[in-house]
Amino acid sequence: MDGEFGRLPEVKFPKGEAPSGEFELDTPIEGSGRKVAQGDLVVADYVGYTWSPEGTSTLIGSSYQGGVPSSFPTWNLVPGLKKALVGAKVGSRVVAVIPPVDGYGDKGAARLQISGEDSLVYVLDVVAAHPKGDAVEPGSGFQEQGLPEVSAGAVPTVKVPQGAAPKELTVKTLKQGAGAEVKTGRLVAIQYVGALWRDGKVFSSSWSDGKVYATVIGQGLVIKGWDEALVGQKAGSRLLVVAPPDKAYGAKDLKVKGLPKYGIKADDTLVYVIDVLGTY
Repeated sequence: MDGEFGRLPEVKFPKGEAPSGEFELDTPIEGSGRKVAQGDLVVADYVGYTWSPEGTSTLIGSSYQGGVPSSFPTWNLVPGLKKALVGAKVGSRVVAVIPPVDGYGDKGAARLQISGEDSLVYVLDVVAAHPKGDAVEPGSGFQEQGLPEVSAGAVPTVKVPQGAAPKELTVKTLKQGAGAEVKTGRLVAIQYVGALWRDGKVFSSSWSDGKVYATVIGQGLVIKGWDEALVGQKAGSRLLVVAPPDKAYGAKDLKVKGLPKYGIKADDTLVYVIDVLGTY
């Protein structure tokens, strides 16, 4: 296999040969960054193939063409991908041949066009790894009349004031980062805590869940308040975001209003503290 880190690798399968049925791992490029640990969110470029018992291979996915890496949560991967990534150093290229027992089992994954007999072949360039407790370097807390109070410290707490919520999207930069700028269509890794304005109840926290969150921003995959607040920010920043209903789960273009699973109503204003860990 040929190619530089971060560039689409040329993957050559042995002509007419079937996979061995064993898990195989190689590291043709050894990085010098931190080792990936169980519980990390990994950011990696990848190309993946199926490799059938008949010796045929089929491309099933690649991040290289779009120019945006993918996120690999180590707590929610097939065993073979977890074995390939946990222990790898950031900056490494790893190549894994994953038999069905370490992949999708004998049922395969129809939505990915993977049969129960297919082995998987992944080449992964490990771009970054965020541990579950990751946070931006903490600064001072935040207090401003009419807005939520935010504590100092690595894991912030939020105290919602009495009184009416802002009618417009409100974004306050509590700590200015010095990293790359978040741009539309890029992957961002964040930590966050979210609370309801009406009673101050925390409805979700990535810190409490122990799961760094990642998404492609600016393309409607998250609430409008996040898309608008995060684009243009810099990695390493901590933000206070107050999202009124039309920028949250009461937006007119939503088919279903509110988010009952989290106790969010269509007319709720939401309060977030967001750490922008990285953008890719």
